[in-house]
Amino acid sequence: MPRSSRLILASASPRRRELLGQLGIPFDVVVADVTEHEDPDTDPRAMVAHNAALKADWVAARFPDSVVLGADTTVFLDGMAINKPGDLEQARSMLRRLSGREHTVYTGVAVRRISIGLRIDQGVSSQVEFKPFGEAVIEEYVRLVNTLDKAGAYSIQEHTEMIVAGYRGSFSNIMGLPMEATKQILTGSVLLG
Repeated sequence: MPRSSRLILASASPRRRELLGQLGIPFDVVVADVTEHEDPDTDPRAMVAHNAALKADWVAARFPDSVVLGADTTVFLDGMAINKPGDLEQARSMLRRLSGREHTVYTGVAVRRISIGLRIDQGVSSQVEFKPFGEAVIEEYVRLVNTLDKAGAYSIQEHTEMIVAGYRGSFSNIMGLPMEATKQILTGSVLLG
């Protein structure tokens, strides 16, 4: 149960916890008990916006005086969203698809504070280019990185040199929480001001 914190992160993601912690403000974590929409054929921007709002709304309804931050991230390639893999074989398959290609990472950010009617939704995108790599690199990567809890089956900050050729846009967005946009939203919501 959160203490009387002014900020709650509505996410189970350790990467989002780590990133939000960099702002130096106290926050609690409350994981929303929701079923996320993950249809790979859905527009990725709409999907992450929907899921971020779903998480933020669920938690905000229970803590109306707190500022609640929800976020959702997906990888987009060839007209399809690539979410978290269900097993290691799916992770390998995703990495094969991404090898030697450029893809887009979309994150939806939702901030709520019901007591004052605060409702902010924002989307951020970044581009990531993968090196071409084969089965040996894929096997080594899935051995070194927990690929099952990450959209696209990879982590931009872990063993980057093995798979990533470069990126454009927000690095923290690729990790799962665009810190530049998040800080701006939270500052605007008088949380950090």
